[in-house]
Amino acid sequence: MTTDSKKEEKRVGQFIKNVLTKTNAAGVVVAVSGGIDSATVVALTVKAIGRDKTHALVLPCGELSSVASDRASTFIEKLGLPGDNVHTIDIAPIVYAAADALNLGDEDTLRRGNIMARTRMIAVYDYAKTKNLLVGGTENKSEYLLGYFTRFGDEASDFEPIRHLYKSQLYELAQFLGVSDEIVAATPTADLWSGQTDEKELGFSYKDADLVLEQYYDELRSLSDIEKEHPGAEKIIAYSKKNLFKHEVPYLPDFMIDD
Repeated sequence: MTTDSKKEEKRVGQFIKNVLTKTNAAGVVVAVSGGIDSATVVALTVKAIGRDKTHALVLPCGELSSVASDRASTFIEKLGLPGDNVHTIDIAPIVYAAADALNLGDEDTLRRGNIMARTRMIAVYDYAKTKNLLVGGTENKSEYLLGYFTRFGDEASDFEPIRHLYKSQLYELAQFLGVSDEIVAATPTADLWSGQTDEKELGFSYKDADLVLEQYYDELRSLSDIEKEHPGAEKIIAYSKKNLFKHEVPYLPDFMIDD
């Protein structure tokens, strides 16, 4: 699975410029996690609108995401963003206060992880408000089709520049844009709890998922045919379908929906 990186840089860049013009925003802020998605988005944003209009937030939760945050900070420094446009905010005090108030136990890792994802969005949107910025989303097509995101958390954004690209396609684009090898090689994770990785939580690899998702949703092939070539396809599509509701919420009564 490949992509025309030069074409993507050009058309995504024009998309970002158009969104800024339409909204009269002063610039864009991206939550840079140390992973390939956010690194690609912030690199595309710099290419499109320049360093002065690009802002980056690094949002570690104590020591849990310190390694990834260090990767993020190093890459942001490489991009040359102005110092006033880069901020690191430790969200741990907010997350722990919310967890305590809700009586979460140590075993409630998923609930705590959701709080972390939503707290990051609180921080990003609050920062955007102070400077009239748009929040640049970092969701790829794989995550979207699988429903692998926290509602009103990591999928919250003002625009989504890479949602049309599968995870597998981002590696080539990231390298084209100069994203560091350390980030490209990093194991995908949202760092929501110790030892958490995307593929461990999903139960399959992005490489396998992308092949199946592309054939099922884009090429409209039957699941039975795909399963013959890719054993495990049924598990991937089942995972996707169980999360389809995330694309619909909030549900609206029929009389509010135009025919």
